[in-house]
Amino acid sequence: MNRTQTVHSTTVLAIVRNGQIAIASDGQVTVGNTVVKQAAQKARRVANGVALIGFAGGAADAMALTERLEAKLEAYPSNVRRAAVELAKDWRTDRALRRLDALLVVGDREHVLVVSGNGDVIEPDDGIAAVGSGGSYALAAARALARHTELGVEEIAREALRITAEICIYTNDNVNVVTLP
Repeated sequence: MNRTQTVHSTTVLAIVRNGQIAIASDGQVTVGNTVVKQAAQKARRVANGVALIGFAGGAADAMALTERLEAKLEAYPSNVRRAAVELAKDWRTDRALRRLDALLVVGDREHVLVVSGNGDVIEPDDGIAAVGSGGSYALAAARALARHTELGVEEIAREALRITAEICIYTNDNVNVVTLP
């Protein structure tokens, strides 16, 4: 692997519906035109099970940002929006954090947010957000399933990622879904 090859590392989808949340991610990591990992874990519970987070981009960068977000969630318990805004402020203004390359999806049973290093904290109108290489495909599939089925959030997230894997060469069907119990 040389330094000029592009890493395409994930598709992450989050959906909030009827007081439930699920974040799904595929397991594929691709460098250039080679799949280097099939079962990467890109979504997990954080803050003692209060919130979920998923990430796209550099794994080391995302882990550093996840740690920062967890600290913000400790400072603002049960306030995912405030924690995300505070992280985005730090991410944009801190010299070291500014260089981190990732996108985060964070949510609880009521909200889902996309957080970027540009200072963006975006809450989608329909409670569905997606990031990463196959994000647009996953978003379209999840919206169609949410509008035209009675499936639960876990089923919508899983099926939308499976559909994405049929379309996006950077997404596989090794789907990991995390929910808040």
